[in-house]
Amino acid sequence: MSVLENIDIVEIATLVVALTIAIVGHEIAHGFVAYKFGDTTAKNQNRLSINPIRHVDPLGTIIVPALLYLSTGFVIGWAKPVPVNTYTVIRNGGYKAAILVSLAGIIYNFILAILAFFAIKSGLVSSILIQFFFMLMAVNLILGMFNLYPIPPLDGSKALEYLFRMLNLQSVANLLSSAQKYGMIVLVIIVISPISQQVFYPIRYVFALFRNML
Repeated sequence: MSVLENIDIVEIATLVVALTIAIVGHEIAHGFVAYKFGDTTAKNQNRLSINPIRHVDPLGTIIVPALLYLSTGFVIGWAKPVPVNTYTVIRNGGYKAAILVSLAGIIYNFILAILAFFAIKSGLVSSILIQFFFMLMAVNLILGMFNLYPIPPLDGSKALEYLFRMLNLQSVANLLSSAQKYGMIVLVIIVISPISQQVFYPIRYVFALFRNML
């Protein structure tokens, strides 16, 4: 039996919709909060639009999630990063504003995961939509927690850098900033290596906790 014969079309369609809502909204949240602090970069480039086409990254939104799903059943992805003028954000709101912009996408994902959880828990969701809301909860929970890790270029590393700057620990912040160019390599190594089981255990634990409460 081929791999294609094992594919559940409904499950894939549900996953695609949930992942699009999660990653597109994640990026819009960064741009929206930056806009609230006077940075119009994302707005000027029409990147606050909910049209997913404006945010799709062929590699991160389509190819990587598809390959991960077919090979492992685990899915993570990303959209094109929304441009943010950090100088403007810090000028208008200080490092606290920069931290908030960095965490905006994660906050969006957690809010969506919690709303999806309570939608299922309420019993008001029809059986047809339960799979969608479960997928929405799972994708947003995993994406939000994954981005919390202080590994460049994840959002957690940016928030931590601005926190160090706010605490006047400039040398530590500069070290973290300089690690950006190696961050993706380190992240990939962690993901494909055996230590990923330990590193990402908190994600599996929290997801299992949510699932068991349903």
